[in-house]
Order: sequence, then C-alpha cells, then structure tokens
Amino acid sequence: MQTPEAVFRPQPGLAAPDARERAARAGRMRHLVHQLGRLEEQLRVGGGEARIQRQHKAGKLTARERIERLLDPGSFFLEIGLLIAHDRYEGQAPSAGVVTGLGHIDSRPVVVVANDATVKAGAWWPETITKILRCQEIAMRYQAPILYLVDCAGVNLPYQDGIFPGQYGAGRIFYYNSKMRRQRKAPQIAAVMGPCIAGGAYLPALSDVIIMVEKTSFMGLGGPNLVKGATGQTVEAEQLGGAAMHNAVSGVAHYRAANDDECLELIRRLVAELPRRPAPARNPTPPLLGEEEIYETLPTDHRLPYDVQEIVFRVFDRQGYLEFMADFAPEMLCANARVEGIPVGLIANRRGFFPAGGQARIGGIVYTETARKVSYFVENCSRQGYPLVYLQDVSGFMIGPEAEQSGIIRAGAEMVETMSCAGVPRVIVTLNHASGAGYYAMAGQGFDPDFTFSWPTARVGVMDGESAVQALFAAELEKIRASGQAVPEDLQQAMDQTRADYERWLDARYGAARGHVDAVIDPRQTRRILRMALEAAGNPEKSAPETQRH
Repeated sequence: MQTPEAVFRPQPGLAAPDARERAARAGRMRHLVHQLGRLEEQLRVGGGEARIQRQHKAGKLTARERIERLLDPGSFFLEIGLLIAHDRYEGQAPSAGVVTGLGHIDSRPVVVVANDATVKAGAWWPETITKILRCQEIAMRYQAPILYLVDCAGVNLPYQDGIFPGQYGAGRIFYYNSKMRRQRKAPQIAAVMGPCIAGGAYLPALSDVIIMVEKTSFMGLGGPNLVKGATGQTVEAEQLGGAAMHNAVSGVAHYRAANDDECLELIRRLVAELPRRPAPARNPTPPLLGEEEIYETLPTDHRLPYDVQEIVFRVFDRQGYLEFMADFAPEMLCANARVEGIPVGLIANRRGFFPAGGQARIGGIVYTETARKVSYFVENCSRQGYPLVYLQDVSGFMIGPEAEQSGIIRAGAEMVETMSCAGVPRVIVTLNHASGAGYYAMAGQGFDPDFTFSWPTARVGVMDGESAVQALFAAELEKIRASGQAVPEDLQQAMDQTRADYERWLDARYGAARGHVDAVIDPRQTRRILRMALEAAGNPEKSAPETQRH
C-alpha cells in the first residue's frame, strides 16, 4: 500500500504573506532567537572563567566538559532546565548549579545529571532539586539509564528551607533513587568526581554503581571539620572518605578511576553493556517544505492569523501524513504524521476564521465540536499506540449562550479526560498563545506531558495583559466614562503596570526560569528535538503515580 504524502493546501480565506511580511516575520524570530542564545551562552559559563580555571587547576573538568566527553562524539545534548532560576538570586545561580538533560551513549538515550562546581561549589539551590527530580522522572518513566556526575558541596544553607523539607524537597531524590532500584528498573550510575557530603552521599549510595575518582573525590556523611567539631577526632579527607578508602576498606564504592577521563570512559563501558531493546525500523523522509524558512511562519503581531500548515510541513515528514476529519471543526488540525519516521498523532490549533453553519468560527478557540473531534482522535491514537504531539496556540474555550447550550462543558471535560488518560507519550510545543482552560486541554504541564517545549514566541498564561486590564478595571472604567471624567492618573498607572506585569509573566524565558517548560527552543531545532524526545519516550511507563511531575 502506498504511504500517504503531505499536500500543502493553503488555508481558505487567509491571504498568503508577501515577501515583505515574510522578511519581517523572520527578522522578529531571529531577534528573539538571538536574545535567547545570548542568555544561554551566558548561563553555560556557569560561575565564570575564574572558577572554571580553578576547577582545572584542581585536576577536574567542568560539568559541561564532562558531559561532552561522556556522550557520543558529535551527538546532540538536549539540555533540560537551562533557564531555570536565571532571573533569581541576583544572577548567582546559573542553571541552579546543575546541568541536566538527554544524550546518547553508544547510540542509546541516557539521562545525565551533572553538578556544576563552578556555581557555589555545586551546592544545591531549591531549583536544583526540581531539576534532579525532573530527570529522575524521565528515567523512571522510560527505564532509561540515569548518570549522576557528582561534584557537590551539599545544601546551600541560606536557602535550606526551600531545599530540605517538603514533599518535593531533597528527600524526594532518595525516594526516587530507591524506586528506580527496586521497582522501576532504571539503571543508575553515580560517579563521585568531587565532594559528596552529608545527605547528598545517599544519592550515589542508592545507585546501582558507584565510581570514585582518585585524589579529587570525597564521599561522607560529614567532612573532616564536622567530624572534628562533633567527635574531636582529626582525620584527613582521603582517610575519611576518599576513593581508596571506599574501594578498599568500606566497600561502599565499586570502581576507582585515576582521573575524570578514565571515569567517563568507564561509565561509557558500563552503559554499553546494559541490555537494550531493539530499535524499531524507521523510514524517515524530509519535510514537504524547507526547514530553514520556519522563521517566516509566525506574524510579528501575536494576535494575527497564520497558516499552521507552514509549520507542520517544515517539521513533520512528507510521507505518512494524513489529516483526520479535515472538513469538520477545521479550527483544529488533527493528523497522523511522522517525525523522522516515528509515527505520531498531531494536534495543532489553527488561527484565522472558519465558516461553520453560516457563522464564522475563530481559530485558536475550542468549540464543542472541536473538543469532540480531538477526543475521538486522541482515543484512536491511544488505542493504536501513537505518541501525541501538541502544537499549542490556543486562547481558550468558547463562551456564551450558544456554547453552553451545545454542551461545551461536557465536551471540554471529555477532551481533558481522554488526553489525561491516554496511555501514550505526549509532547507539547507551545508556538504562540497558551491561555485559559484551552491550555489545559491541549496537554498543559499540569497534566503531566512527557516533554514540554516552547518557541521564544510562546505566551503561557491565564490571559493576556489587555484582557487582565478589562477583568480588573472594567467596572471602575465604566463608572468613569459614565460620569464623563478623565481616567485618574493613579488608575492609568495601575493599568499600565498590569499590562507590563503580564508582558513579563508571559515571556517564554520567564516561564522557563520557573520550570514551566523543559526548554525554550530555536524553531529550527523543533524537528530534531521532537525526534529525540520521542526516541527517549519509546518505552512509556505511565502507571506509577510517583513518576508524575510535581
């Protein structure tokens, strides 16, 4: 049987952008990507050049150098949580002092957690816990090997109240360690490549394998100073918790490496020996449209319509594409598609106006028929085992008498329920708007999607600034207009501040700093990142509640 192939049919009623508009769109996206790139470059320096040199003088590689040498040469590292906490702590906690993400060893997906000792000696910030737990959840869900490159001075004591206590405090890391060893069968390899002090020592102790590096590593519940203060004993660090002691005397560690490079090579050997499932055969085909022109797809004004197919056909394979119920509720695109040969179910909001029963429907709004169409499609994909990819640009559900009479509450509940209970991986990419309950129904973060990404243009929030002004000040403004008076200066300032606050809150980088997405991505990397996420999600384990994202 011949495989269906994508055919680009321009969205009816939507004028194609001319060359000037395309250039303006591309210019705006390039500017946003450049801003994002500058921020990422700054964060990747960690604690700065002086601390990097100090790390080298101590005979140690930095966290990022370790990851680069650990993973397959030239392979892609999908960093998760790079922007977390970038706008907090007066800029003193780049990436919350830990580098986390997905990579490949021997062509096998692995999860990596590496303390950045150039940032506060690798000490844990509150957001460090969030990042480690997120990676452990990924490893548990897909039974992927997780590799800890430990170089950590312990808890950042001035912030201990946000680190030590609570259901999702540092103790949760050790709970997940235990679950992975006893129940979830996710291999854990811990390399102690620097200090590993106090409660943090339980992270390697609860792993399957512990490697320690000679002369630079230390593992102990208390360091020499604490031991002296508590017991009066004077002891050298090597004797107390060095690599030789833990390999030859205590038996806590399993392997000893002479230096960082030998340690990383040993990890690669151990991962290569792990059992693996055979990779399914795939036949990828290139997208129908040029990937390099994806910057031209979104308008410069986020409120204007565009043809989402211009994005779809630059990200997904040209073969294997078949739209579902194309003539019904066209404001939502549902289709069988492929990402480099991986079959998926695609759900994407369309923007613009669509005729329906003599009336125009607004794209980006979820109507009763929209919700029922998506629910049925999601159920089919779940039964057939197709992962779901959501391209979000949603403003919310339709409201009003007709919407209520059509049963939109029940239809919306069905859409949420089928998405929540789908037994397949769900990956979301927020392109533009993600507002109201529509964001939830399109697999918003609270519904535990497997991966969440956003473009720099993403605007995630309950509503935009202008809508917030109307919600907060409409009654007061109505009274002022009725009296014929001018808007008082203090009220105008309050409205302007509300608009400014919402613009800041809706910025994609703001959400990423708070862990609302795994990463803000360059649109040109969308296809590559989707493929990597889907490869990692090849063995979903959705049943255990402890793997749910907090």
